[in-house]
Amino acid sequence: MFTKIIKRGHRKVAKSDGGGGGGDYGYASSSRSSGSASTSNVVVNHASRGDVPSNSAQHQLSSAVLTAPPAPDTIENLPMFRDVPISERQNLFLRKLQNCCFQFDFSDTLKMVREKEIKKQTLIELVDFIQSGSSKITETNQEELIRMISVNIFRCLPPASHENTGSENMEPEEEEPYLEPSWPHLQLVYELLLRYVVSSDTDTKIAKRYIDHSFVLKLLDLFDSEDPREREYLKTILHRIYGKFMVHRPFIRKAINNIFYRFIYETERHSGIGELLEILGSIINGFALPMKEEHKLFLVRALIPLHKPKPIAMYHQQLSYCITQFVEKDYKLADTVIRGLLKYWPVTNCQKEVLFLGELEEVLEATQASEFQRCMVPLFRQIARCLNSSHFQVAERALFFWKNEHIVSLIAQNRNVILPIIFEALEKNIKFHWNPAVHGLTVNVQKMFMEMDVELFEECQRQCAEREAGAKELEEQRELAWQRLTEATAQ
Repeated sequence: MFTKIIKRGHRKVAKSDGGGGGGDYGYASSSRSSGSASTSNVVVNHASRGDVPSNSAQHQLSSAVLTAPPAPDTIENLPMFRDVPISERQNLFLRKLQNCCFQFDFSDTLKMVREKEIKKQTLIELVDFIQSGSSKITETNQEELIRMISVNIFRCLPPASHENTGSENMEPEEEEPYLEPSWPHLQLVYELLLRYVVSSDTDTKIAKRYIDHSFVLKLLDLFDSEDPREREYLKTILHRIYGKFMVHRPFIRKAINNIFYRFIYETERHSGIGELLEILGSIINGFALPMKEEHKLFLVRALIPLHKPKPIAMYHQQLSYCITQFVEKDYKLADTVIRGLLKYWPVTNCQKEVLFLGELEEVLEATQASEFQRCMVPLFRQIARCLNSSHFQVAERALFFWKNEHIVSLIAQNRNVILPIIFEALEKNIKFHWNPAVHGLTVNVQKMFMEMDVELFEECQRQCAEREAGAKELEEQRELAWQRLTEATAQ
């Protein structure tokens, strides 16, 4: 596994502006940092690494290194865990953590190459040490571990692309993502945190003192990172924290809620909405029945309004999954969801309409007849408008509803209400729509209704003809009135 991690760490970074720290090394000050740390306990061994000494010599060397007085502002080349006695490994673990608190300027690949490599190898060792479970970490070292992780990952994120260029109109999906230059180190820090959280040796009663609400909140702030690799790790780690630390669950849900509110009503820009919705998809899947009122309010106040922002295409797949999970859990929510979709239905954005129609089909798949009847009138008025859309993808996607057996059965049960609503739209498509595929699908839908109920179809046809005749007569009267008015004015 670690071979893969290291290989990924060596991949070329597309952008190298903006380093992981404020200078060559030291602690970066950040509004998202858990606090500054002292470097006075860390020393450096400037001698180059030579051959591996014998066991007795190695033991003397390791003891000397571990007890040597530290020099400030330096990074130490410490022995490996396997080269020291078990009794000294906890002390060595602490010293290695202090080594990893150093941060470097990754915008310059030629600066402090040796020190960067020492830190990288130290992080790999720490991950291996925790993963192996060979020695349970003391509480003091757990505190230091979380402090080291905080120093490395909690930082000021670079400004988004549109903030650098000043182009507010730039589409978020068209922007080039910023790739974190310090990722070779940062990835290992995230891997270390993940291994610590999932380890069976990690006691949640102790760990929750350090992985507290403040830590979780700062972790959530990082979801706005433009680097998709970082967001992927954050998603996995937060999901594991949610699963292991039951005490944090309400807080995590509320904090995600607040991120959504800010995104919907203020910024409409956030890189991690999709990842947060993926976590929520798993959480919703595990909701017990009957569903709590808190969860229903979350659906109405946060999830449904997420259909409003313009960049919905970036997270719609995950949003649609969450919405459908709610309806599958509690069929009575179908009416609420469908009316919510209709409330935020796009007026001029055809691509967004196609997404809405696809989601609507998934929701209707899980909808029962009683709930369908409550919302079918406004629903099919909207579908009728979609049928007549000049954008062929919208019209075609709406007509695909009649390829779904469950939806067709719901329509058949309520054809007396539905057919009169959409009959005129079907007729208009057959007579005037420019797209041959839409024309053909409309003919098939008409045939389906005719086979369902010939009498109803003929009655709708007659009423439609009467309306057309009445409209034609009204138009003729209007033209005649204008003609008379023109003649009277001319005289």
